[in-house]
Amino acid sequence: MSGQQRTPETNSARTETLKQCCAKLYESDLAKILLGDSFHPGGLKLTGRVGSLLHLAPESHVLDVASGKGTTALFLAERFGCHVVGIDYSTENVAGANDLAETKGLASRVRFEHGDAERLPFPDASFDAVLCECAFCTFPNKTDAAREFARVLGSGGRIGLTDLTRDPTLPKGLDGLLAWIACIADAQPAARYVEYLRSATFDVEKAEPHDEALAEMVEQIRMKLLGAEIMVGLNKLRLPGVDFSNAKQLAKSALDAIQNGQLGYVIITASKRLRIA
Repeated sequence: MSGQQRTPETNSARTETLKQCCAKLYESDLAKILLGDSFHPGGLKLTGRVGSLLHLAPESHVLDVASGKGTTALFLAERFGCHVVGIDYSTENVAGANDLAETKGLASRVRFEHGDAERLPFPDASFDAVLCECAFCTFPNKTDAAREFARVLGSGGRIGLTDLTRDPTLPKGLDGLLAWIACIADAQPAARYVEYLRSATFDVEKAEPHDEALAEMVEQIRMKLLGAEIMVGLNKLRLPGVDFSNAKQLAKSALDAIQNGQLGYVIITASKRLRIA
């Protein structure tokens, strides 16, 4: 068989590059315009649903993995009174989120750190709950990430995972969309996410579909694309390199795929298996 053999060093470099690309994508002007402050379907309403399923309370210590600009972590602290640590691969996001926590007067209960979901910088059994919203599909090594979630949870601790789901095969146009937004190219069927968690010593409690939240988000993106295109045409906004015609067609294809059950969104909750002495 011909071709270059990949060494562990090569794979590591490729993984690092992918993580950096994902972080930069969500820092981009286009992402800020299209996605706003909440980078996941359902927004804070769905975040509240996950928090309730995790039984969060003022005494809970929560890890928010891929915490982005801090919106989710700060909301959880305000809504449930819990203590939250957010971890994100983007140093820009971490700095901005810590500033926001100070501004909101929540720095005593919420803090943000730079780190990697596949190598969490926390001791074993540090948290009562882990939350990961619309990010697990972006992790190059999902098996390691799931094991890390289990490691930092105490016995009986819970995880709430929300993510994009997809059929193994998608229309050609949508494969292009997933290549365009490389970070969601490895979205999985819901059953596969369940397998990752079970293999990491979790007992899955619920897999709750929320395809309607994804459809609403894509429709909002379509409308924002139209607005951005007008602003660019009036020279009131600069977005070099954006092909608006292609982007609008891809958004339409995504809506069709959601309606056909080929793309979706799911909440999965699970608890770490209790240790038997």
